[in-house]
This record gives sequence, C-alpha cells and structure tokens, in this order.
Amino acid sequence: MKPKQTAAMLLAATAMAGATLPVAHSALAQETYTLRFNHVLGPSEPFHEGFLAWAEAVAERTDGGLTIEVFPSAQLGVEEDIIEQIRQGANIGQNTDAARLGTYVPELAVVNGPYFVDSNEEAFALADAPSMIEWQQTLADEHGIKVVCFDWVQGDRHFYTNTEIRTPDDLAGLRIRTPPAPIWQESIRALGAAPTAMAFGDVYPGLQQMAIDGAELVYPNITAGNLFEVLDYANETAHIKLINFQVVSAQWFDGLPEDYQTALVEECRTAGQDTSAVMAEAAQTAKQTLVDEGMTIVEDIDLAPFREAGMAAYEELGLTEAREQVYSEIGKQ
Repeated sequence: MKPKQTAAMLLAATAMAGATLPVAHSALAQETYTLRFNHVLGPSEPFHEGFLAWAEAVAERTDGGLTIEVFPSAQLGVEEDIIEQIRQGANIGQNTDAARLGTYVPELAVVNGPYFVDSNEEAFALADAPSMIEWQQTLADEHGIKVVCFDWVQGDRHFYTNTEIRTPDDLAGLRIRTPPAPIWQESIRALGAAPTAMAFGDVYPGLQQMAIDGAELVYPNITAGNLFEVLDYANETAHIKLINFQVVSAQWFDGLPEDYQTALVEECRTAGQDTSAVMAEAAQTAKQTLVDEGMTIVEDIDLAPFREAGMAAYEELGLTEAREQVYSEIGKQ
C-alpha cells in the first residue's frame, strides 16, 4: 500500500515537476464560506434580483471564497425563526427591518417611524450617523446580530383600502394589516387606524374574508400579490419610507477573513443603493398597472395632518429623543 500523501508532499512533487500551484486557488489553502440568505419577497420582485446581484458581486470579488445562496418566498422559514438561528451563529442571513431589530435594541426602531426620512439620500446618510453605528454595535455585541448594511429602500408605504383616505380621520375604525412589531403597530395607530398583525401571505384571503379592511405596503407588493383584485383605492400617504436591513450572525461574520467581511459589506451597500433606484422605478410601473386594473389612485393628499399625528408613535415608545439625535447627526431639520 502506498503511503498517504500529505499536502506538503503534494506541493513538493508539483514544484519538482516544474508546475505551479497558485496557493490562492488551491483547495489545500483556501477555506470557503457560504451564506444562506432568506427573504420573504417573491422571485419576481426587484429585491430578489438585487440580492442575486449582491451574491454575484461577492463571489466574484472573493474568487468564489464566499458565496451567497438566495432563497426567496421565505423558503428557509419565517423571519422571526431565521433571526433566532442567526443569533445562535448559523451561516444564514435575513432581509429584515428596523421595527423587528428594535425588539432587541429599542432605539433602532426609530428608523421605522412615520415620516422618519423623506428621500433615499437621507436613508443612505444614516449609515454614517454615530448613533446608528453605536446601536448596531450593541445589536452585535449583546444579541449576536450583525447588520451588514441597510441601504435597501423598498420605497414609500401607502394605505391600500376599499374606501378613499384623505385625512387621519378617514382611517378611524379601519383594520389595517401591518407587521406585529411595536413601532409599526404604534405608527399605524397614531395615524388613525386599528393595526392588525398578519403575515403578508395572508393579506389576500384576509381582505376577501373581511378580516381586515386594508393594508399598508409599497406599490410593487400590491402587483406582486395581485391585491388589486381585492382593493379599490391606493391612498398616497407615504407614511413610512421602508428601509430594509440585511443581517447575519455576528459570530459567523467575525469568523470570516477580513477582506471577505469588507467585500460582503461594500457589495451589500452597492447592490442596495442600485436596487433602491430600481424600486423607485418599479413603484411607478406598478402604480400604472393598478390604474390599468381599475384601482383609484388618491393623490395630492395633504400630508401635514398625517405627519403631526405620526409624532404620537415616537412619544408613545419613548423614541422622540432618538429621532432628534439622529436628525442632528445627518443634518435633517
């Protein structure tokens, strides 16, 4: 029986034969890493294409050393379960929002408050705000959740109902589907509606069965879920500009080579900002589709009463100071 060849013996034999074996590409020298990335959106939505672009850029930049496998439509599980796996150190990622992260670091929820930012540029500027950096560090150190980036702006959320909405009073008594996180619930309550927690996949039957009276979502969500079949009005309140966070396990992230960490973060930001621009275009396309499908678009709404009403959400959750602190750091009035 031949003696077992060691890695050193193989390298020596190769050198004696006059061949070269680039260490950077050697299976003996390079450890590979895989991130299984989960999101709840469908494969037809722009965010999914954005995640695929992120994966491609990271794989290319790390020469295949770090790969991202993207799973749409919550194929790996519901968001809350995925985040718990993340906290335990699994090589899994999730597209989420500040509302959910605020259950761990309350101040982060401020990003999900009513009328918190008014443009993509303001959203991108948050990455350099000292308070945001500090809260993300607390999230990683104390809860095991690493924010890779949050340059992914889904766009303006509006109220979609079967009655016309022009003032907060018009929302009185309406059961509006919204995620269960406190900042989301309080935001919708402050604006005048009755928040009703429900998974996105249950919105269509919920409207059919009149378990809810409407939902607050972005335009592409309505077309992707064919919700125009059970809704009559798109009311452009733009009450939340939804910023999404891409999170992974802090333990897993810290175990990556430093250049892989940099690649993951920088390519996340690039893909996110590119996708945010695509989302703005997709919103206009989806809006036209809704018009073609017979929905009425309620435009030119006076937003001042909604902005004023929304302040109650910050006050109720003790986030007014956090809001003003971030505003001073990004130069927002």
